Amino acid sequence: MSYFIHKIFNDLGLADINSGNSDNINWYTSDDTIQSISPVDGKLIASVTETTHAQYEKVVEKASDAFLVWRTIPAPQRGDIVRQFGEELRALKAPLGQLVSYEMGKSYQEGLGEVQEMIDICDFAVGLSRQLHGFTMHSERPKHRMYEQYHPLGVVGIISAFNFPVAVWCWNTALAWICGDVTIWKPSEKTPLCAVACQKIAERVFKKNNLPAGISSLISGNYKVGEWLTQDTRIPLISATGSTRMGKLVAATVGARLGKSLLELGGNNAIIISSDADIKMTIIGAVFGAVGTCGQRCTSTRRLIIHESVYEQVKIALVKAYKQLQIGNPLDQDNHVGPLIDQEAVKSYLHAIENLKSEGGNIIVQGGVIEGKGYESGCYVKPVIAEASNDFSIVQEETFAPILYLIKYSGDVNEAINIQNNVKQGLSSAIMTTNLREAELFLSHSGSDCGIANVNIGTSGAEIGGAFGGEKETGGGRESGSDAWKVYMRRQTNTINYSLELPLAQGIKFNI
Repeated sequence: MSYFIHKIFNDLGLADINSGNSDNINWYTSDDTIQSISPVDGKLIASVTETTHAQYEKVVEKASDAFLVWRTIPAPQRGDIVRQFGEELRALKAPLGQLVSYEMGKSYQEGLGEVQEMIDICDFAVGLSRQLHGFTMHSERPKHRMYEQYHPLGVVGIISAFNFPVAVWCWNTALAWICGDVTIWKPSEKTPLCAVACQKIAERVFKKNNLPAGISSLISGNYKVGEWLTQDTRIPLISATGSTRMGKLVAATVGARLGKSLLELGGNNAIIISSDADIKMTIIGAVFGAVGTCGQRCTSTRRLIIHESVYEQVKIALVKAYKQLQIGNPLDQDNHVGPLIDQEAVKSYLHAIENLKSEGGNIIVQGGVIEGKGYESGCYVKPVIAEASNDFSIVQEETFAPILYLIKYSGDVNEAINIQNNVKQGLSSAIMTTNLREAELFLSHSGSDCGIANVNIGTSGAEIGGAFGGEKETGGGRESGSDAWKVYMRRQTNTINYSLELPLAQGIKFNI
């Protein structure tokens, strides 16, 4: 083990073999393990034990019991626990960011940024813990009043993806905790160490406050472990992040038992570049959106819809920018692009390029797998730029890789909006323009059909204060800011009669 890895492990409490099953007090081991292989160098980082079904049952029982205690603690006090968790994250930002970078393959700066998102959502949740407001309403009955309130929901199951191995969990967890819920986390089997590290941080906070086991639980394994969660009637809400295919299975399973689903699925995000765009600003946003995290963000920029009057100018500027990209170890801050997550992702990338060629796409920045010293993992690929048509089947799909499609439009911005909306996904979108009318049309009822619509900022990334999520095959769920907290609670309407009579609804007479 290198000194670099040894220090990370020491700071985060990791070992060569780690338990992947915890109820925030107890850790349970098994014989079967998940090997965490870094896409950075192809080396084994460490192993994590898989959760058995018996261990899963124990975790759910602990969580159910813990909920009965946790829900009775006043929300501001729950908020203080989240505040303490955020402070722990601040202290461990560097090693956790390094682990994210090394295990997932995103740049160190992006790894730090992801941990910062965790800190930010904790700060947001602390304030929110004093603002779980209901409403007061007027009753149609004399001497009656009505109000609406929100109660804790119960056990929340969280299924997260490899591309954001810590932030998405925290978005859900911080809100669920202040709402009075307890959580069970099933992370991606591709990034299990990040999950173990986060659970150990949470464990310290709950132990310090003498809180029971089961408020924050971790289970590890493949899709079968996730199925235990989705099929479990004891878990009223499943928050799942991943592919559209996975989301449809989750929705069907949870829906069959009339549970609630919060789904964050695929994105096929576009930037419209109008004739009135600031080209320099556009190139910065488009390049980062397309190659950041090696194109493995749900908000990654997949399509540029460019007005014919600036098309050649944008194309030339993009090609020039791509020539300057440095590809290599993401922990080296001189590099812009790290690896794909694994060999399967590389195969998908190569398959997409072949499909693009077969449909008549014109590749203007060539792709391929990079070999040689420093690229031994086989996961490093060249970002691709291709001229394409929006109706190509490969353009209609989401390829989790740095492939950017250039699509030309003519006429007014309505044509560009129609092209943008003509995909099955509806997560993030943007327009680059200095024309106020175009910007306002893009944000109007007749504009973007995505959950996120930006003006003069790219598709990639989101602020904590806003609700994050998308429409259509993105799943419709909302996480993080605004009133996203409401999905983690159950809503109740209350009517109080302070009169001496019992008037019935609609003036019905029922005399006894």
